[in-house]
Amino acid sequence: MSDFSNPLTEGGCLCGAVRYRISGPASDPTLCHCATCRRAAGSPVVAWVTVPRSGFALAAGQPVTYRSSSEVVRTFCGVCGTPLTYQHAKLPGEIDVTTCSLDEPEAHPPHDQVWTSHRLGWMARAGELPAFARRRGSP
Repeated sequence: MSDFSNPLTEGGCLCGAVRYRISGPASDPTLCHCATCRRAAGSPVVAWVTVPRSGFALAAGQPVTYRSSSEVVRTFCGVCGTPLTYQHAKLPGEIDVTTCSLDEPEAHPPHDQVWTSHRLGWMARAGELPAFARRRGSP
């Protein structure tokens, strides 16, 4: 289990309009392959970390909310579109935060993968693809 309590962990969206702070223990860092997360992020996989709802606070701005199903509310920046959080009605004491919206996402690597039954087939080849340190064609 990660511990966000010391020092305070912060994060936010791409444009900086929405910022948040997290204190308290984190758990379940994961990669989600579900079709809904993929659509919400426009990405083949989304990294999440779970924190206590009581330890999550907005520091600036107000995200837009979207009910992606009857029991799930997601938030994102209304300016730049960055996905920020996921809240499930059956888990009212928890909030999942997109790991890559954290200022230091490297500090919270995933421990597992979920919804692999939804994983895109071509993701299995990702490690075999040519890789470039920056953009294609740059040294």
